[in-house]
Amino acid sequence: METLESTPLFQGLNPQDLSLLSERLQTDSFSEGEVIFGQGDRADRLYVLVSGQVAIQFKPEDGETITVTEILEGGVFGWSSALGRNTYTSCAVCLEESETLSMLGDELRELCATHPETGVIILERLAEVIASRLRNAHAHVVEMLQHGMRTTTEP
Repeated sequence: METLESTPLFQGLNPQDLSLLSERLQTDSFSEGEVIFGQGDRADRLYVLVSGQVAIQFKPEDGETITVTEILEGGVFGWSSALGRNTYTSCAVCLEESETLSMLGDELRELCATHPETGVIILERLAEVIASRLRNAHAHVVEMLQHGMRTTTEP
């Protein structure tokens, strides 16, 4: 429960809500280089990084794999499952030994429906994470395009 209270996504929730969450959470450990989920895999779990570091990578059909972001302790990833998407749009790879808490997306949506006050808090925080990640991805794509333009125009 202490890990939950210190996780930004769950900070400030009351003890009853934290208890509801802890009943649904699974703890996993991953080795450096291990793939937590692949791009195109069934999107079933939302992850919170307890320790370690995870790279979120995207492979466009016509290009090299790019690292969209690196998740640090307390970060959230795998939110395709929370959105009800069928597959993950990116890949999650451990950059070092890592530990996560995860919850099935279906269980998170059910929790939000049956406990709307808690659901609003969690969904607002998830929305902040998603918006921030999209802004970072946009900046990264612009940087890649600029680099590509310089490479193709240099003599």
